[in-house]
Amino acid sequence: MEHDFLTIARALHVIAVVFWIGGVAFVTTVLIPAIRSSQSPENRIKIFEALEGKFSFQAKLTTLLTGLTGFYMLYAMDAWSSMQWWVHIMIFIWAIFTMVLFVLEPLFLHRWFHQQAEKNNERTFLVLQVMHIVLLSISLVAVFGGVAGVHGLFY
Repeated sequence: MEHDFLTIARALHVIAVVFWIGGVAFVTTVLIPAIRSSQSPENRIKIFEALEGKFSFQAKLTTLLTGLTGFYMLYAMDAWSSMQWWVHIMIFIWAIFTMVLFVLEPLFLHRWFHQQAEKNNERTFLVLQVMHIVLLSISLVAVFGGVAGVHGLFY
């Protein structure tokens, strides 16, 4: 029975990561560049907020599900002491996204972004895109490390 829970947790974990990181990839490589190149500075915030707002619930849900299933798997496999480097990166990137989505954005990041966009729209959207590129890159390293690692590439 415990094995079934572990298998279900692993499957849910992969689904959550696909939706979460896939969404981040879409926002990073399609949404932000499209908004930057096709919208006037006055419309950028409005369009970005409308589209990103639709993704916000999905990002929060999938980040939460990723954390719950990931920590459950570590607990169920008693893998805390034998975690490989890619698990540390997974936890690191999960912690960053969790902090941004659940703490920083509601407290001040949303308001700060608007203030910065009013001052210098081009620079603000460039910084937004660069930050997404950095987070996506770290996320992809974690995904690659996790998949390759559990299949023996690093042994």
